[in-house]
Amino acid sequence: MPSNNMSFMQRPGRRWSSFVIGSNDALGGSRKGDPTSTAIGAYTERATSRLGDHRRLHQATTAGLLDTLSGPHFHQFPSELAGILGQQAVHLTMQDQRDHTEFDEEREGLLSGKEYYDGQDGSDQHDVSRKRVYLLAGILAFLMLSAVFGPPMLKSPRPRADFDCHKLRSNGTHTFRKTSLIVSIDGLRASYLDRGLTPHLLDISKKGLRAKSMRPIFPTLTFPNHWALMTGLYAESHGIVANNFWDPKSKSEFHYNKVESCSNSSWWYGEPMWETAEKAGIITANLMWPGPWETRTGISPTYFVPWKDKVPLKEKHDQIMTWIDLPLEKRPQFILAYEPSLDQAGHLTGPNSPLVNRVLGEVDAFARDLHESLIARNLADIVDIVFVSDHGMTDTSRPEHVYMDDILGEGYEMMDHVDGWPSMGIRFSSEANATYYLDLLQNAALQSNGKFDVYTHETMPQRYHFSHNDRIAPIYVVPKVGYVLTDHVENGAGMSKGNHGYDNDDESMHAMFVAHGPFSSVVKAVQQSSNGGLMRRFLSRPNKGWHHASNDTYILNTFQNVEIYNLMMKLLGIEHRAAPTNGTEGFWDKYF
Repeated sequence: MPSNNMSFMQRPGRRWSSFVIGSNDALGGSRKGDPTSTAIGAYTERATSRLGDHRRLHQATTAGLLDTLSGPHFHQFPSELAGILGQQAVHLTMQDQRDHTEFDEEREGLLSGKEYYDGQDGSDQHDVSRKRVYLLAGILAFLMLSAVFGPPMLKSPRPRADFDCHKLRSNGTHTFRKTSLIVSIDGLRASYLDRGLTPHLLDISKKGLRAKSMRPIFPTLTFPNHWALMTGLYAESHGIVANNFWDPKSKSEFHYNKVESCSNSSWWYGEPMWETAEKAGIITANLMWPGPWETRTGISPTYFVPWKDKVPLKEKHDQIMTWIDLPLEKRPQFILAYEPSLDQAGHLTGPNSPLVNRVLGEVDAFARDLHESLIARNLADIVDIVFVSDHGMTDTSRPEHVYMDDILGEGYEMMDHVDGWPSMGIRFSSEANATYYLDLLQNAALQSNGKFDVYTHETMPQRYHFSHNDRIAPIYVVPKVGYVLTDHVENGAGMSKGNHGYDNDDESMHAMFVAHGPFSSVVKAVQQSSNGGLMRRFLSRPNKGWHHASNDTYILNTFQNVEIYNLMMKLLGIEHRAAPTNGTEGFWDKYF
């Protein structure tokens, strides 16, 4: 055969690629533009592309199959199908390795002009391999579509929480009904949990759930927020608009530290958790939670321990466990408890003080003891425990003073009532020109470079939900964190080194949320079954309500504390009996 000629020959029944190329360049050589050379070049390109396409399909099918075998949904496949998939994965992996070598050799032959021949009777084998790839690709596509769109043919049911409050359950020695416990640790700022001083609360959160923070209602004070937690209502709705305030209708003043105020149910609007539970036939117990002894409708908790200061944490722990250990017919299913020592330490010495750190360790040990006592009684699958706080704390040991007597002049002496420390809810006397003094305050606020704001009911920020109640003073002066409203007489005297009551968007005011129990286990299981594995690659829709941190800790995004009422109603299994709230309808559904 002349050296300048090129012949192409196909051997029937063989897997091969052979070009016998003359001494000149086969893809052009000395005869560029030659029709024969052009045709061969085009064929070479098409053949190489087909080989690559086949290999890519093969590799993609293998990778997808391996991903399925290693994903969290593999255990849900029928055992026969799982065995077939496993065998095919091994075969495809080995075949892919062989094809990798053959493809490179064959492609080299196509491009270089060297003859490649593997010596196998390969047309039938190639067809079988291709059919195998297509078959498995179809199986994988079917599995994906079934998991997303079809009935749960290949999946076990998603875990579901059991909230039946009447169902009898056993801890191995005694019979129980579903039980929930909520504990408030006053003044526990959300960021306190990041100090490394609360190992037990963090351990509980790893076993259960934790929120980045919980946003209190405005004003960020103890009594407004404990009643918001209890009722799911903003201050304008539940009526406790400050720790101390004037009510123009009754012409009387509410004082948080006076029994006659706290015990008078006419001050307290809304339906607290324990009232809803009692109406549903659930026994409740209240250990010093701020609020009235009975509601406006005359309902009180089955067990009630009124406020008393300086009660040791062990005594509170023992009281809670005494209730837990009561006989079934007397045992409360809903227990609420309150602890103020951390807030007191924060006011006295500031949030960054050694005293706060020491008391933080004490309340952490209290949380540990409660948790361990429940575990010792084998109640981890029966009792949900939720730890919350009402607000945070900021350092006010060296604040900048804003002198209100300088701003108002003689008008400072014409204020009849001042509510809501550290803000000032002002009610001027009937003789005063309130419009004139409001103008003075607003102009001073504009010139203060953001030290404080002045609001009326009409201009109050909507996010405060703090306008639609006559108990809210008509003029409200709200200082920013770092500033204190005072006068030249007091000059900040008696100012505590730590305080709260500021804008509820400020992170130093944010509260904490940690929960553990059967509900948190279900929430985590639902999240794990929803995210990850094969489906996540194709339908990546992460839950917008939270994120998964290290050490299997699930951290909810910041949420407002008026959502807690509906959570507890869900945990108690009486969601259908819940009172109207300012919480978000269906807020907790995404977690369950």
